[in-house]
Amino acid sequence: MGGEARLDIMIDQFPHYIEFRHVYKTFDKPVLVDSNFWVDAGETVAIIGQSGVGKSVSLGHIMGFLKPDSGQVIVSHENITDFGEAELRRLRKKVTMVFQSGALFDSLTVAENIAFSLELREDYDAENREEIVKGLLGLVDLEDRADDYPTDLSTGHRRAVAIARALAAQPECILYDEPTTMVDPIMSDHLGSLMLKLKQQLRLTSVVVTHDLELMRRVADNVVFLHEGAVIYFGPVVGLEFAEHPHIHEFLAMDRVQYE
Repeated sequence: MGGEARLDIMIDQFPHYIEFRHVYKTFDKPVLVDSNFWVDAGETVAIIGQSGVGKSVSLGHIMGFLKPDSGQVIVSHENITDFGEAELRRLRKKVTMVFQSGALFDSLTVAENIAFSLELREDYDAENREEIVKGLLGLVDLEDRADDYPTDLSTGHRRAVAIARALAAQPECILYDEPTTMVDPIMSDHLGSLMLKLKQQLRLTSVVVTHDLELMRRVADNVVFLHEGAVIYFGPVVGLEFAEHPHIHEFLAMDRVQYE
């Protein structure tokens, strides 16, 4: 069966690029409870809620680092719930994650960190290495930091480098774990602009775990609101203000107080 025909069958069976179908996960206590939401190709979905409600655990399931106790996790139109490590490695060429820490190699320069990811590509051409790295640094507005080391950079700039390194793998989908946490307002605005640019120019599918409601409003198409492991709102960002659940009202009110 040809690749295109196989993809058509997969899309017919699993039409959303990412989907959680009745996902449950328990550690010491329930963390995800009958979790249902989806992300269509090219969309950005934000996952919000208080600490400890399962936001980062959701990203772990999308990457295949975690498996649900029950339910199904669909990624790239495939049911990855029972994928083995070899199948997950194939998946992770399509879906990449920008960790809160940045997860850069401190012993490598900024340019070398990006090139490391580049070399994992099957179509990598060493002759174009410098040109591609330079282009990726330009995309994240860090052309002048190529020879710096991660320890020379601010938290926000390290995250921008992590985004450039993720993009070097030419993914279909990028996951962001709290991209604006512990950065100053100017850098937070810069990272938001960068994420919006990637969405508009590259049409990347994205999932953003965040406490930053300004970032959510800026970049997301839809939002998943988690409370005690359950999805209590899933829909357009603009509809969040009209959601009836009292916890959502309280959460939004606290955010407004923060900025008054």
